Amino acid sequence: MMKIIVLGSAAGGGYPQWNCNCHNCDGLRKGTIRSRARTQSSIAISANGSDWLLVNASPDILTQIRATPALQPARAARDSGIAAVLLMDAQVDHVTGLMMLREGKRIPLYCSAAVRQDLRHGFPLARVLSHYCGVQWNELPVDGGDHASFFVPQLDGIRFTAVPLDSKAPPYSPHRDRPVAGDNIGLLAHDLITGKKLFYAPGLGGIAPMTAAAMREADCLLVDGTFWTEDEMIAQGFSSKPAAAMGHLPQSGAGGMIEALDGMPASRKVLIHINNTNPILDEDSPQHATLRRHGIEVAYDGMEILL
Repeated sequence: MMKIIVLGSAAGGGYPQWNCNCHNCDGLRKGTIRSRARTQSSIAISANGSDWLLVNASPDILTQIRATPALQPARAARDSGIAAVLLMDAQVDHVTGLMMLREGKRIPLYCSAAVRQDLRHGFPLARVLSHYCGVQWNELPVDGGDHASFFVPQLDGIRFTAVPLDSKAPPYSPHRDRPVAGDNIGLLAHDLITGKKLFYAPGLGGIAPMTAAAMREADCLLVDGTFWTEDEMIAQGFSSKPAAAMGHLPQSGAGGMIEALDGMPASRKVLIHINNTNPILDEDSPQHATLRRHGIEVAYDGMEILL
Protein backbone atom coordinates (compact mmCIF):
# COMPACT_ATOMS: atom_id res chain seq x y z
CA MET A 1 0.00 0.00 0.00
CA MET A 2 1.38 3.41 -1.00
CA LYS A 3 1.79 5.81 1.91
CA ILE A 4 2.10 9.58 1.64
CA ILE A 5 3.12 11.84 4.51
CA VAL A 6 2.66 15.60 4.22
CA LEU A 7 5.87 16.92 5.75
CA GLY A 8 5.05 20.56 5.09
CA SER A 9 1.85 22.14 3.79
CA ALA A 10 2.57 25.89 3.61
CA ALA A 11 3.83 28.01 0.74
CA GLY A 12 7.19 29.78 0.81
CA GLY A 13 7.89 31.45 4.15
CA GLY A 14 5.79 28.96 6.11
CA TYR A 15 2.96 29.85 8.46
CA PRO A 16 3.12 32.05 10.36
CA GLN A 17 5.59 33.81 8.12
CA TRP A 18 8.41 35.28 10.19
CA ASN A 19 7.84 38.91 9.17
CA CYS A 20 4.10 38.92 8.47
CA ASN A 21 1.28 40.36 10.57
CA CYS A 22 -1.64 39.54 8.30
CA HIS A 23 -4.92 38.41 9.87
CA ASN A 24 -3.81 34.77 9.85
CA CYS A 25 -0.23 35.15 11.09
CA ASP A 26 -1.16 37.63 13.81
CA GLY A 27 -4.18 35.56 14.84
CA LEU A 28 -2.18 32.34 15.06
CA ARG A 29 0.52 33.96 17.20
CA LYS A 30 -2.03 35.50 19.56
CA GLY A 31 -4.33 32.47 19.61
CA THR A 32 -7.31 34.49 18.40
CA ILE A 33 -8.09 32.21 15.44
CA ARG A 34 -8.45 28.44 15.20
CA SER A 35 -5.56 27.40 13.01
CA ARG A 36 -2.30 25.45 13.08
CA ALA A 37 1.29 26.31 12.17
CA ARG A 38 2.70 24.85 8.98
CA THR A 39 6.17 24.40 7.48
CA GLN A 40 7.07 24.87 3.83
CA SER A 41 5.63 22.31 1.44
CA SER A 42 7.09 18.85 0.92
CA ILE A 43 5.78 15.30 0.93
CA ALA A 44 7.29 11.82 1.31
CA ILE A 45 6.08 8.71 -0.54
CA SER A 46 6.80 5.08 0.36
CA ALA A 47 5.83 1.61 -0.81
CA ASN A 48 7.06 -0.22 2.30
CA GLY A 49 6.98 2.35 5.13
CA SER A 50 10.79 2.28 5.48
CA ASP A 51 12.22 3.73 2.26
CA TRP A 52 10.91 7.12 1.17
CA LEU A 53 11.00 9.39 -1.85
CA LEU A 54 11.29 12.97 -0.61
CA VAL A 55 9.35 15.18 -3.01
CA ASN A 56 10.85 18.67 -2.74
CA ALA A 57 13.47 19.55 -0.16
CA SER A 58 12.04 22.35 1.96
CA PRO A 59 14.22 24.77 3.96
CA ASP A 60 12.35 23.25 6.93
CA ILE A 61 13.49 19.69 6.17
CA LEU A 62 15.36 19.16 9.46
CA THR A 63 12.27 20.16 11.48
CA GLN A 64 10.16 17.89 9.28
CA ILE A 65 12.50 14.92 9.75
CA ARG A 66 12.45 15.37 13.53
CA ALA A 67 8.64 15.36 13.44
CA THR A 68 8.50 12.21 11.25
CA PRO A 69 10.03 9.13 12.91
CA ALA A 70 9.56 7.06 9.74
CA LEU A 71 12.26 9.14 8.03
CA GLN A 72 14.81 8.02 10.65
CA PRO A 73 14.60 4.20 10.85
CA ALA A 74 18.00 3.95 12.66
CA ARG A 75 19.14 0.78 10.91
CA ALA A 76 22.81 1.83 11.21
CA ALA A 77 25.03 4.32 13.00
CA ARG A 78 24.32 6.79 10.20
CA ASP A 79 21.00 6.23 8.49
CA SER A 80 18.03 7.86 6.81
CA GLY A 81 14.74 6.65 5.42
CA ILE A 82 15.16 9.08 2.51
CA ALA A 83 16.08 6.91 -0.47
CA ALA A 84 15.98 9.70 -3.06
CA VAL A 85 14.80 13.26 -3.66
CA LEU A 86 12.55 14.43 -6.49
CA LEU A 87 12.14 18.10 -7.34
CA MET A 88 8.92 19.48 -8.82
CA ASP A 89 10.60 22.77 -9.72
CA ALA A 90 13.60 24.89 -8.74
CA GLN A 91 11.81 27.27 -6.38
CA VAL A 92 13.92 28.32 -3.38
CA ASP A 93 11.36 26.90 -0.94
CA HIS A 94 11.55 23.51 -2.69
CA VAL A 95 15.31 23.03 -3.14
CA THR A 96 17.17 24.77 -0.29
CA GLY A 97 16.70 21.78 1.99
CA LEU A 98 19.19 19.85 -0.16
CA MET A 99 21.90 21.75 1.72
CA MET A 100 20.64 20.28 4.99
CA LEU A 101 21.20 16.76 3.64
CA ARG A 102 24.88 17.37 2.89
CA GLU A 103 26.18 15.17 5.77
CA GLY A 104 24.62 12.08 4.22
CA LYS A 105 25.46 9.85 1.29
CA ARG A 106 25.41 11.02 -2.31
CA ILE A 107 21.89 12.26 -3.05
CA PRO A 108 19.98 10.45 -5.84
CA LEU A 109 18.22 13.47 -7.31
CA TYR A 110 15.37 13.30 -9.82
CA CYS A 111 14.48 16.46 -11.74
CA SER A 112 13.89 17.85 -15.22
CA ALA A 113 16.66 19.23 -17.44
CA ALA A 114 15.29 22.74 -16.85
CA VAL A 115 15.54 22.37 -13.06
CA ARG A 116 19.02 20.87 -13.33
CA GLN A 117 20.14 23.89 -15.37
CA ASP A 118 18.81 26.28 -12.73
CA LEU A 119 20.59 24.39 -9.94
CA ARG A 120 23.88 24.37 -11.82
CA HIS A 121 23.85 28.02 -12.84
CA GLY A 122 21.19 30.40 -11.48
CA PHE A 123 21.17 28.90 -7.97
CA PRO A 124 24.25 26.63 -8.00
CA LEU A 125 23.39 24.28 -5.16
CA ALA A 126 24.84 21.38 -7.13
CA ARG A 127 28.25 23.02 -7.23
CA VAL A 128 28.22 23.59 -3.47
CA LEU A 129 27.01 20.05 -2.75
CA SER A 130 29.85 18.64 -4.87
CA HIS A 131 32.17 19.58 -1.99
CA TYR A 132 30.05 17.54 0.46
CA CYS A 133 27.89 14.52 -0.40
CA GLY A 134 27.43 15.26 -4.09
CA VAL A 135 24.45 14.62 -6.35
CA GLN A 136 23.56 11.68 -8.57
CA TRP A 137 21.48 13.24 -11.35
CA ASN A 138 18.47 11.40 -12.77
CA GLU A 139 16.81 13.41 -15.54
CA LEU A 140 13.04 13.18 -15.77
CA PRO A 141 11.33 12.94 -19.16
CA VAL A 142 8.59 15.56 -19.17
CA ASP A 143 6.24 14.87 -22.06
CA GLY A 144 3.76 13.14 -19.76
CA GLY A 145 3.29 10.12 -22.04
CA ASP A 146 3.46 6.48 -21.03
CA HIS A 147 7.15 6.29 -21.94
CA ALA A 148 7.78 9.17 -19.52
CA SER A 149 7.13 6.82 -16.61
CA PHE A 150 10.01 5.84 -14.34
CA PHE A 151 10.77 3.89 -11.18
CA VAL A 152 12.80 4.83 -8.12
CA PRO A 153 14.96 2.08 -6.57
CA GLN A 154 13.72 1.06 -3.09
CA LEU A 155 10.18 2.12 -4.00
CA ASP A 156 9.32 -1.10 -5.81
CA GLY A 157 5.77 -1.29 -6.98
CA ILE A 158 5.23 2.44 -7.56
CA ARG A 159 5.43 3.82 -11.09
CA PHE A 160 5.91 7.56 -11.42
CA THR A 161 5.11 9.85 -14.32
CA ALA A 162 6.25 13.47 -14.64
CA VAL A 163 3.57 15.72 -16.15
CA PRO A 164 4.62 19.17 -17.47
CA LEU A 165 2.55 21.97 -15.94
CA ASP A 166 1.53 25.53 -16.72
CA SER A 167 3.21 27.53 -13.97
CA LYS A 168 6.27 29.74 -13.38
CA ALA A 169 9.99 29.13 -13.06
CA PRO A 170 11.69 30.83 -10.07
CA PRO A 171 12.34 34.59 -10.24
CA TYR A 172 16.10 33.93 -10.55
CA SER A 173 15.65 31.57 -13.52
CA PRO A 174 16.25 32.67 -17.13
CA HIS A 175 13.01 30.79 -17.87
CA ARG A 176 10.91 33.02 -15.61
CA ASP A 177 9.29 34.87 -18.50
CA ARG A 178 10.24 32.35 -21.20
CA PRO A 179 8.89 29.05 -19.85
CA VAL A 180 10.19 25.71 -21.04
CA ALA A 181 8.80 22.21 -20.49
CA GLY A 182 9.99 20.96 -17.13
CA ASP A 183 10.13 24.27 -15.25
CA ASN A 184 7.29 22.79 -13.21
CA ILE A 185 5.92 19.27 -13.16
CA GLY A 186 3.05 17.40 -11.63
CA LEU A 187 3.71 13.90 -10.34
CA LEU A 188 1.45 10.92 -10.95
CA ALA A 189 2.32 8.04 -8.58
CA HIS A 190 0.70 4.68 -9.42
CA ASP A 191 0.75 1.82 -6.90
CA LEU A 192 0.93 -1.20 -9.20
CA ILE A 193 -0.32 -3.55 -6.46
CA THR A 194 -3.43 -1.66 -5.31
CA GLY A 195 -3.95 0.18 -8.59
CA LYS A 196 -4.43 3.45 -6.69
CA LYS A 197 -2.97 6.73 -7.98
CA LEU A 198 -1.88 10.02 -6.45
CA PHE A 199 -1.52 13.24 -8.44
CA TYR A 200 0.67 15.86 -6.74
CA ALA A 201 1.08 19.42 -7.99
CA PRO A 202 1.91 22.11 -5.39
CA GLY A 203 2.43 24.76 -8.06
CA LEU A 204 -0.33 24.79 -10.67
CA GLY A 205 -0.92 27.91 -12.74
CA GLY A 206 -3.48 26.41 -15.08
CA ILE A 207 -5.00 23.07 -16.02
CA ALA A 208 -3.98 22.11 -19.54
CA PRO A 209 -5.56 19.05 -21.23
CA MET A 210 -2.61 16.77 -20.31
CA THR A 211 -2.82 17.93 -16.70
CA ALA A 212 -6.58 17.40 -16.58
CA ALA A 213 -6.17 13.88 -17.97
CA ALA A 214 -3.64 13.00 -15.26
CA MET A 215 -5.90 14.48 -12.58
CA ARG A 216 -8.87 12.44 -13.80
CA GLU A 217 -6.81 9.25 -13.37
CA ALA A 218 -6.05 9.92 -9.72
CA ASP A 219 -7.78 8.54 -6.64
CA CYS A 220 -6.24 11.36 -4.58
CA LEU A 221 -5.45 14.90 -5.75
CA LEU A 222 -2.93 16.87 -3.70
CA VAL A 223 -2.80 20.20 -5.49
CA ASP A 224 -2.03 23.92 -5.36
CA GLY A 225 -3.87 25.72 -2.56
CA THR A 226 -1.74 28.87 -2.49
CA PHE A 227 -4.34 31.63 -2.88
CA TRP A 228 -8.08 31.99 -2.36
CA THR A 229 -8.51 34.87 -4.82
CA GLU A 230 -6.60 36.12 -7.85
CA ASP A 231 -5.94 39.50 -6.18
CA GLU A 232 -5.27 38.21 -2.65
CA MET A 233 -1.77 39.63 -2.28
CA ILE A 234 -2.77 42.93 -3.90
CA ALA A 235 -5.88 43.38 -1.74
CA GLN A 236 -3.88 42.78 1.45
CA GLY A 237 -1.14 45.18 0.37
CA PHE A 238 1.67 42.61 0.16
CA SER A 239 2.35 42.55 -3.58
CA SER A 240 1.43 44.13 -6.87
CA LYS A 241 1.19 40.74 -8.58
CA PRO A 242 -1.95 38.64 -9.07
CA ALA A 243 -1.92 34.90 -8.44
CA ALA A 244 -1.52 34.08 -12.13
CA ALA A 245 1.69 36.12 -12.36
CA MET A 246 3.13 33.98 -9.57
CA GLY A 247 2.12 30.71 -11.24
CA HIS A 248 -0.85 29.77 -9.07
CA LEU A 249 -4.52 29.07 -9.80
CA PRO A 250 -6.70 30.54 -7.01
CA GLN A 251 -9.42 28.46 -5.42
CA SER A 252 -12.38 30.81 -5.89
CA GLY A 253 -13.98 32.34 -8.97
CA ALA A 254 -14.85 31.09 -12.42
CA GLY A 255 -12.26 28.60 -13.63
CA GLY A 256 -10.69 28.40 -10.16
CA MET A 257 -9.45 25.32 -8.35
CA ILE A 258 -12.77 24.59 -6.62
CA GLU A 259 -14.55 24.51 -9.96
CA ALA A 260 -11.82 22.30 -11.43
CA LEU A 261 -11.89 19.85 -8.52
CA ASP A 262 -15.69 19.64 -8.61
CA GLY A 263 -15.32 18.02 -12.04
CA MET A 264 -12.78 15.41 -10.94
CA PRO A 265 -13.74 11.85 -9.86
CA ALA A 266 -11.03 11.49 -7.17
CA SER A 267 -12.30 10.25 -3.81
CA ARG A 268 -9.95 12.62 -1.96
CA LYS A 269 -9.17 16.20 -2.94
CA VAL A 270 -6.59 18.02 -0.83
CA LEU A 271 -5.06 21.49 -1.07
CA ILE A 272 -1.38 22.00 -0.23
CA HIS A 273 1.22 24.81 -0.55
CA ILE A 274 -1.11 27.24 1.24
CA ASN A 275 0.04 30.84 1.51
CA ASN A 276 -0.06 32.50 4.93
CA THR A 277 -2.57 35.07 3.59
CA ASN A 278 -5.13 32.49 2.46
CA PRO A 279 -8.30 32.68 4.61
CA ILE A 280 -8.79 28.90 4.46
CA LEU A 281 -6.09 28.63 7.16
CA ASP A 282 -8.65 30.04 9.62
CA GLU A 283 -10.71 26.94 10.32
CA ASP A 284 -13.74 29.04 11.31
CA SER A 285 -13.69 31.15 8.15
CA PRO A 286 -16.48 31.02 5.56
CA GLN A 287 -13.85 30.10 2.96
CA HIS A 288 -12.85 27.01 4.96
CA ALA A 289 -16.53 26.10 5.24
CA THR A 290 -16.91 26.46 1.47
CA LEU A 291 -14.17 23.90 0.92
CA ARG A 292 -15.85 21.46 3.27
CA ARG A 293 -19.11 21.77 1.33
CA HIS A 294 -17.22 20.84 -1.84
CA GLY A 295 -15.51 17.88 -0.18
CA ILE A 296 -12.08 19.51 -0.35
CA GLU A 297 -9.57 19.04 2.47
CA VAL A 298 -6.82 21.39 3.64
CA ALA A 299 -3.45 19.68 4.11
CA TYR A 300 -1.60 20.03 7.40
CA ASP A 301 1.86 18.97 8.54
CA GLY A 302 1.87 15.31 9.54
CA MET A 303 -1.19 14.42 7.47
CA GLU A 304 -1.02 10.79 6.25
CA ILE A 305 -2.69 9.38 3.14
CA LEU A 306 -2.91 5.67 2.37
CA LEU A 307 -3.71 4.46 -1.14
